[in-house]
Amino acid sequence: MPAFFRDLHLDQLLERLTEGREEYRMEPFFCAPPESPGDIAYRQEVARDLEREAVRGPVQRFGEAMRTLRRYLERSEKLYYPYQRDRWFLEAVRLYCDAVRELGEALRAAAPASRGLRGLAAYLEGYAGSEGFLALAGEAERLEEALDRIRYTLLIRGSRVTVSTFEEEPDYGAEVLATFERFAQGAAREVRFSFQEPVEMNHVEAEVLEGVARLEPETFAALRRFHEGRRGFLDPVVRRFDREVQFYLAYLELAGRLRAAGLAFCYPELAEAPGELYALDTFDLVLAERRLAAGEAPPVCNDFKLHGPERVLVVTGPNQGGKTTFARAVGQIHFLARLGLPVPGRAARLLRTDRIFTHFEREEQMESLHGKLEEELVRVRAILEEATPRSLVVLNESFASTTLRDALFLGREILGRILERGALAVYVTFLDELSRLGPATVSMVSTVSPENPAERTFQLVRRPADGLAYAEALAEKYGLTYRTLRRRLAR
Repeated sequence: MPAFFRDLHLDQLLERLTEGREEYRMEPFFCAPPESPGDIAYRQEVARDLEREAVRGPVQRFGEAMRTLRRYLERSEKLYYPYQRDRWFLEAVRLYCDAVRELGEALRAAAPASRGLRGLAAYLEGYAGSEGFLALAGEAERLEEALDRIRYTLLIRGSRVTVSTFEEEPDYGAEVLATFERFAQGAAREVRFSFQEPVEMNHVEAEVLEGVARLEPETFAALRRFHEGRRGFLDPVVRRFDREVQFYLAYLELAGRLRAAGLAFCYPELAEAPGELYALDTFDLVLAERRLAAGEAPPVCNDFKLHGPERVLVVTGPNQGGKTTFARAVGQIHFLARLGLPVPGRAARLLRTDRIFTHFEREEQMESLHGKLEEELVRVRAILEEATPRSLVVLNESFASTTLRDALFLGREILGRILERGALAVYVTFLDELSRLGPATVSMVSTVSPENPAERTFQLVRRPADGLAYAEALAEKYGLTYRTLRRRLAR
């Protein structure tokens, strides 16, 4: 897992996405984004296709069928009685063949636009028509039909059960119904039962099955040969698609829930170098998901824009005003953009980053031989040595433990080194001076309510940091701004 995951809460996002999908082992898809623009565009195409119900629905049903299939296979291997194992294996094969055919037909009808799903549709068409697949499906169908045709008679006399060939014995069902008809009271109420799949047979059922197998030795011998000879029936391409597509489905399901709450997602345009960069109405994805899960209102959305030489967002404002959340959101959307996924926001043009670095305050490690300041400097040095013009650096309240003078000196030095490398950065700080280092820095200020200065709006605006956020709000509340004072004096 990349080092910045914990700081950006991407570890929590990964945990949320993989919950209930542990069998797919999706971590590599999420932790190792593609490097080339072509690969990212390829993923965006697939994700756009999967946003269409005509495509996503069949893919979801295919995934559910494959999960059931694996459960059947797993069960088959654990059962004790051989004929029962063989029958569950046959059921898994039938399910697989139906799922492949249905997905191929659905994709052909939906006509996906992405190269990935168009290629899959073409592959499935060829695979479903191949000699090997047709032989597998045909053999499974014939076996199932043969099993369905078996009819036998059970004679139960005391504790003795006899299995014999069905000899067209009369059906006594009608006689039984006629006998008990006079006890009927009015119209019978229909009662439907939902039977659970049997897991294991008891010894009586097993003996009955053995008896039936002796009556139909050829059919059961064919069933045994089918199980032994078709163990590797899963096609590797189909199996790989089943796993990889869960990466998209898990994320799009989460995005769909947030969209339903009024939050926007978009496919970002990716830039190869800093310049015109922006994100509109973006938000912290993990925070949004957590708030909605708790039944709370969606988080406040924010914008940022960078033009020309601007490289660094310096974020200031009152404590607990949303500065760190904003910094996390900027880091998250850059990472999600590299994954080829839609990102939180109404529109976005983002840098296609090569690396993301974070520097968040850490608890001092007692076992470490370094002091806290030294520990922070060591980590920052490692970041500065590796950062490139396509890197994103997110620093959150760095050097808050040192003196104001030292924090200002270190902040200037570090931002200077970041700008020398041409990297993109977000710097959350209480030092207004860092937002005025030059044309490369942009000041973002977290605001408070004019009516109640103690109330945070969690809205961040682009404006000079003057340390007067509270003062302005208080002046506005009590009518002490220049504008209101002048109006009152003129009366």
